[in-house]
Amino acid sequence: MLLDATQLYPLKFQPIYTYRIWGGDKLKTVLNKEYDEDFIGESWEISDVEANETRVSCGVLEGKTLRDLIETYKERFVGSKVYKEFGKEFPLLIKFLDAKTPLSIQVHPSNELAKERHNSFGKNEMWYIMQADKAAEIIVGFNKKVEKEDYVKHVENSTVTDILNIEKVTKGDAFYIPTGRVHAIGAGVLLAEIQQTSNITYRIYDYDRVEAKTGEKRELHTALAVDAIDYNFYDTYKTNYTAEINTSCELVHSPYFKTNIIEIEGEMKMDYSHLDSFVIYMCVEGNAVLEYANVTFNLNKGETILLPAAIDYVKLKAEMKSRILEVSL
Repeated sequence: MLLDATQLYPLKFQPIYTYRIWGGDKLKTVLNKEYDEDFIGESWEISDVEANETRVSCGVLEGKTLRDLIETYKERFVGSKVYKEFGKEFPLLIKFLDAKTPLSIQVHPSNELAKERHNSFGKNEMWYIMQADKAAEIIVGFNKKVEKEDYVKHVENSTVTDILNIEKVTKGDAFYIPTGRVHAIGAGVLLAEIQQTSNITYRIYDYDRVEAKTGEKRELHTALAVDAIDYNFYDTYKTNYTAEINTSCELVHSPYFKTNIIEIEGEMKMDYSHLDSFVIYMCVEGNAVLEYANVTFNLNKGETILLPAAIDYVKLKAEMKSRILEVSL
């Protein structure tokens, strides 16, 4: 490992494992995460959310949080444009999610609404399906244009699922979930999630589930959600993309983050000298090795690594065909 603390290097972080009423065991059995608790639904891989800050897991920067790193290295860590816009706040939250049972039906507020109500970023996000059980589904958007008054009636009558768009999903599917879009991950889905740094979610419907710890139903946010929802109908909700071997291909590009998909077999030289941003790799299939400054870093399925903006060149290698999500601003 590099010994010079002034030199930034590719960084892995210790994940934060979070209990969820809908959590299963695929984070452990499929992604080889190490934890002892039950009902772990999320692995927060890179997080600057207050009270849930991930810390560097190896090297001379071990134990440092994202906030520590930004304060020390500033634009060398995140990039000049990112530092100018976000200052000491890291703009993205990176997760893996495992839904043994369905998540609540929910919506996220826009940047403007989240700022006004919660002094927070909004929560634009995307999903990449890593594994899905047979007949697994997600909810994304409406199946027709809906008027606000009709939506409220469906919520009151517990029939909101009648007006929602349900999609069968398989490995490799991708979805962009902008703020305002009603959505839910269904049972049997394991996915990678990239989102703005925000923990603001409005629950619309939760199947009348009761928390085992409290014996009470989880809180719904019916009134808050009404003005946050986009009631329009869209022809398609799934992201169409092409993956080419040993090429970085566009997956989801939004004003809040850019995600490409890299399908690698063999060796790739990655040139980021033109990019004014950090880069995050999420390995979603197979195994790869990252080489930087004559040091190698394993990047196995279910692992995440961050390249500070000061790093211009790295090399990726994979003996067998693998897939990596490449994320930047």
